[in-house]
Amino acid sequence: MWNQVDLRIRSALRGIRLAFRGRLTRVKSDLTIQQVQVKGLAGEQLQDVEMFQHFGFTSCPPAGTQCIVLPIGGQTSHAIIIATENGAYRLQVASGEMAIYSEEGAFVHIKKGRIVEVECDEYLVKTKKYTVETEDYGVTASAGATFETPLLKASDQLADGKSTLNTMRETYDDHDHEHGGDAGTTDKPNQLM
Repeated sequence: MWNQVDLRIRSALRGIRLAFRGRLTRVKSDLTIQQVQVKGLAGEQLQDVEMFQHFGFTSCPPAGTQCIVLPIGGQTSHAIIIATENGAYRLQVASGEMAIYSEEGAFVHIKKGRIVEVECDEYLVKTKKYTVETEDYGVTASAGATFETPLLKASDQLADGKSTLNTMRETYDDHDHEHGGDAGTTDKPNQLM
């Protein structure tokens, strides 16, 4: 009797497909849920398979990306993609770190030591207000820096390589001119800087 039960269970399980690996061959990213074309490792082709991603995160993996296909209810015709991986582009991270990256090499890397490293060709932030709170702030701009703004404020000193704006103001406000001969010395400026 138990042999017959085992036979029936095995027979039923043969019709149910377990999760399997595949490779993406095409991605349709213009839909509300991306659909992909997958080639299974056994050579089978799957069309219009939905690729599920975590809320708030999205990506469009390039062709050749490995994936895990999960046949819902064991049916390949109702399969979904639950994970993707492409080692050719993946950034190497240490234990406990994480990164967001693209196939072109742009990345945001959250490192140990509470360090966030960003690398890209152009970094664009669009916001109504941008505030940075820090103890020290350094900028290296080898080609220059441009501020297009009607007003640039500093709460205290503004310095260049030689002096501060306050020192320049004090020098200007306190200066006078010697005139040759009996003309004497001019008064200090009547309009302060």
